[in-house]
Amino acid sequence: MARKEALDKLRDVLLLRREALKRALDGDLSMLQTLHQEGGDVMDAAMDTAQDEISSQLIEVESRELSQIEEALNRIKEGAYGDCDVCGKPIPIARLQAVPYAVTCIDCARNQENPSTRVYGENYS
Repeated sequence: MARKEALDKLRDVLLLRREALKRALDGDLSMLQTLHQEGGDVMDAAMDTAQDEISSQLIEVESRELSQIEEALNRIKEGAYGDCDVCGKPIPIARLQAVPYAVTCIDCARNQENPSTRVYGENYS
């Protein structure tokens, strides 16, 4: 499969994931609003608080992913999708299939996470 075809399929994946996340976030937010009911004992209140915290963390993760997907879709419109932000080389399709909103190739991502591990031949002046 040609790179352009693979990138087109990834665009479709991003669009589907964006819709799924939007629906999930809408559901999570409305669920949080209906969870707070009057009455119950201390254990019910503690369980509600714990559930609210878990839901809040999930919403944060989903929101972050949605933002990354929106950025990837903007990169597609600009013609920059699939190119590494750091080195400018094409990001391998396998990486984009694993993380469709990736903005760096794996070598540059590793270097950003741990600058002491340099890829030989790269110049970081």
